[in-house]
Amino acid sequence: MDDFISKLLESYGWWVLSLVLIAAELIAPGYFLLWIGIAAAVMGLIMLVLPGLGFLAQTIIFAVLSILICFVYWKYIRPATELRDDQPLLNRKGARMIGRRVAVSEAIVNGRGKVKVGDSVWLAEGDDKAVGAIVEVVSVNGTTLTVV
Repeated sequence: MDDFISKLLESYGWWVLSLVLIAAELIAPGYFLLWIGIAAAVMGLIMLVLPGLGFLAQTIIFAVLSILICFVYWKYIRPATELRDDQPLLNRKGARMIGRRVAVSEAIVNGRGKVKVGDSVWLAEGDDKAVGAIVEVVSVNGTTLTVV
């Protein structure tokens, strides 16, 4: 029984470090502290199995575990849990306009003018067109629509 208690006390620091790192992840989310906290918990388990491990060996094993667990997260877990966006153009207003037909509000002269999209006016590039002509948006370059 005393042997188990001494093993538990030797691994106690790793358990505390694990809890601190996971709690820090809750305060400042970024996913890496969680995985490093899990590495500290695994290190606590290793210390239960190998209680006489020196400080340098513990540090090296912890560093390797941290890198390995973060790599596994980045390579396998993260891609499997990424959100699949059912509306990929939601916050890309310009990209949503591609294919839309709009009216020229300021004549396109020398390749530049303005078109009316809904209740707003956008800069446009394309062939010369008169005011009122209907054009189609074919691409977006920043806040300028390319029309034909």
